[in-house]
Amino acid sequence: MTLADLADIGRDPSTGGYRRYAWNDADMALREWFAGEAAARGMELVEDGNGNQFAWWGSAGSLGGSDALLIGSHLDSVPDGGAYDGPLGVVSSFAAVDRLKAEGLDPNRPIVIGNFADEEGARFGIACAGSQLITGALTADRALAQKDRDGLTMAEVLKARGRDPHAVGTTDLLDQIGTFVELHVEQGRSLVHTGDAVGVASAIWPHGRWRLDFCGEANHAGATVMEDRRDPMQAYAATVLASRRLASDAGARATFGRIEVEPGGTNAIPSRVRAWLDARAADEGTLDRLVDNVIAAAQAEAGLDGTTVELTTESVSPAVEFDAVLRDRLATLLDAPVLPTGAGHDAGVLSAHLPTAMLFVRNPTGISHSPAEFAEDADCEAGIVALTAVVRELAT
Repeated sequence: MTLADLADIGRDPSTGGYRRYAWNDADMALREWFAGEAAARGMELVEDGNGNQFAWWGSAGSLGGSDALLIGSHLDSVPDGGAYDGPLGVVSSFAAVDRLKAEGLDPNRPIVIGNFADEEGARFGIACAGSQLITGALTADRALAQKDRDGLTMAEVLKARGRDPHAVGTTDLLDQIGTFVELHVEQGRSLVHTGDAVGVASAIWPHGRWRLDFCGEANHAGATVMEDRRDPMQAYAATVLASRRLASDAGARATFGRIEVEPGGTNAIPSRVRAWLDARAADEGTLDRLVDNVIAAAQAEAGLDGTTVELTTESVSPAVEFDAVLRDRLATLLDAPVLPTGAGHDAGVLSAHLPTAMLFVRNPTGISHSPAEFAEDADCEAGIVALTAVVRELAT
């Protein structure tokens, strides 16, 4: 059982990237794969009302217990995502369980493999939706009202897939889990620089998503002279350039990766440009200032040509410092370097509620959220060996 087993699920042959969005056909196929892997190992499968899947080795979640060891990650992707982001952690978790069972390990706590739903937020716009719903950081009402690009709400999509929207919300999982360790491909090149195959996470930068609606007046592209235009695309373009400068000056990150234009005609001046800002920084104060400055720049640019801009905060995740005792214990066990990340993860969401750690597997190019995402087989093997050692350490 390797990543090759998932290679064809949700892959777009024209780009080579994966389009595994929450509750689409590819996601459903991956859910069936996960259930099959759990059954093949005699692990009891529990799916909560949010779509999170948990395979239990030991007492199942529904049967009680308060100190289970949770491992795993997610199986969904960004648009045209890579093969490793998420699935590497799930596949490695099953592989670690196989090795420990082959050793004859008799764990003194239940071991659970998790597949968290909608981690990337590619369909409904909120990252780590499955884990946020468990903790209450995301309310059921807000989640169910989120719409995808086809205008379908999450509630409608869940019904179409045979799930009950009324079951969405907080669960008792946090009462059953004592520790969470998530393995993930590194989304950067820190391990390339240290020369290590595996690292341990120290922290996650605070980050968030903001929607900016630039509004103007639709008009004819040929008949309207430049000085008579109220073109929101101009303010948007200037804001993108300003965000690059502001983020660079702050040592932060600012990305406009998604845009919708209305009415969308090649020969029409837009009436509205809707754009999404992803911003990240080393601390919350820097992030707040960066977003404030980007919005100020957008408003200033809009004011120059009679357009307007409206801001909607879609999600904000605070800074995460992983449990220091657990982090140091794993770094010592694995003789691995400790490094921060600017990427968000389900482990970051759960870290506010229970001891949590992350293992990273070296990515030779540092490219992620792209079909070019990659990890060497030898490094993936090192990740499995490391995760197996961690589970053995924490469950005996």
